[in-house]
Amino acid sequence: MEIKSLKGIQFNTIYSAFENAFSDYDVQINKDELFSMLKRRGFCNEASFAAFDGNKIVAFTLNGVGHFNNLNTAYDTGTGTTKENRGQGLASKIFEYSLPYLKEMGIKQYLLEVLQHNKSAIKIYKNMGFNITREFNYYIQDNSNLKFSVKASADIKLDNISLSLIEQHKHFFDFIPSWQNSIASIKRDIDKFILTGAFKDDALVGFSVFEPVSGDVTQLAVAQEHRRQGVGSLLLQKMQLENKHNNIKLVNTQIDCSSIAAFLKFHKMKPSGKQFEMMREVNNINIG
Repeated sequence: MEIKSLKGIQFNTIYSAFENAFSDYDVQINKDELFSMLKRRGFCNEASFAAFDGNKIVAFTLNGVGHFNNLNTAYDTGTGTTKENRGQGLASKIFEYSLPYLKEMGIKQYLLEVLQHNKSAIKIYKNMGFNITREFNYYIQDNSNLKFSVKASADIKLDNISLSLIEQHKHFFDFIPSWQNSIASIKRDIDKFILTGAFKDDALVGFSVFEPVSGDVTQLAVAQEHRRQGVGSLLLQKMQLENKHNNIKLVNTQIDCSSIAAFLKFHKMKPSGKQFEMMREVNNINIG
């Protein structure tokens, strides 16, 4: 087998490998959904690597590239191995192979997220030098089961807003959004999102960023002094009405953020699972 970059490899070839590797998973992603996901997460062919058996991809790591905490970062958008090639440690070999190339590209750190119940993967990542940086909850709720009993005051008005206005009000956040929920990720595929602002006396007091095709609540924030007044509920209800998916999802809410946990609990939403955010430095390796 040969490990090499995915530079010049067609998307259809990558999707075929992805489809094979994840064919036994509960949640399936079609070609359009994968394309959209990779675009949003900053996928870069040149920074992604795979093990090839002839012309066939048998294992891969699809990396996004961008900035995270003001550092050039590579982000694991998807790692997989075809069923017939599992158990050979190919994912670890691909990662180790990629590090010198990522360093030459100016990448300073490597970021990923992993389900907390996937203990074997966590062990592998720790052995590869990754450290846990944050813990996340994720929520998945049937859209029809989301109920609302609180109404915002009549002087709260909703309107479409620009991403630049959200950037000016990042202080509304209680924690830094994860890679896939960041401003940079939204910018990469801005036409897929609905950006809504909640205004009181012409002042922005809350906002949401929503992807209706996937049901993904990418950002939801309310100014501290306007919480518990129905603003967040009003924004969430609007997203429910706009949703084109069966489920509404909030992925990567920081586990120690009591405000978002209490808000979602109030709306009868329980965590569907937990993830670790993990990181390792890239610039501390030696290139021979």
